[in-house]
Formats: sequence, structure tokens, C-alpha cells
Amino acid sequence: MIYELRIYECVPGRLPDLNKRFDTITLKIWERHGIKQAGFWTTLIGESNQTLYYMLAWDSLADRETKWNAFQADPEWHEKRAQTEANGPIVANVKNFILGPTPYSSVK
Repeated sequence: MIYELRIYECVPGRLPDLNKRFDTITLKIWERHGIKQAGFWTTLIGESNQTLYYMLAWDSLADRETKWNAFQADPEWHEKRAQTEANGPIVANVKNFILGPTPYSSVK
């Protein structure tokens, strides 16, 4: 398994909108494409309370490429995303990292 860490820095005040979009829209579309989430987190103590962190689990880089590209091209995703951004952008910046577990990691 490989893991993808994605960090979404929200436009100030829009984190609730991003959380709602994942909860009510994105996760259902991911399920249809076979995308597996490994967890979502927000900051309780730290630099910013407007950041969402999440991880995706992939069988391989090829698995990621196939499924992520299909998701990105999904017409429903484009339609729903546009609807949720009718009042302006939700996310100001996205960072992502592809991670591989170390030999001593409890998560493989």
C-alpha cells in the first residue's frame, strides 16, 4: 500500500463548507470510483484551524492514477463542486504527498 497525504488550506471561514462537501458529496463519488480514505483530520491545537488533512490508501501508483483520473473527470464531481463554490472558492491551497510506509510502521 501507498498513502497520499493531502492538505487543504481553506479560504478563511470556509472549512465547514469543505467538511460538508466531503461528507455529503465527495465520499459518495469516491466510493463509486473505488477510492479508499484512510482518515480525515482538522487542527485542534496548532498553526491553523482552517486546514483539513486527509489520507487516501492506494494499492499502487498505477491504482492511484487510474482511480484519481476517473474521479477528476467525473461529470457529477464537476457539477457538485461548482454548486458548492457558487459563493466563491472553498480551498485556497492544496498540498499533496505520496508516502510509503517504513519497515517499522504499524500501518502497512
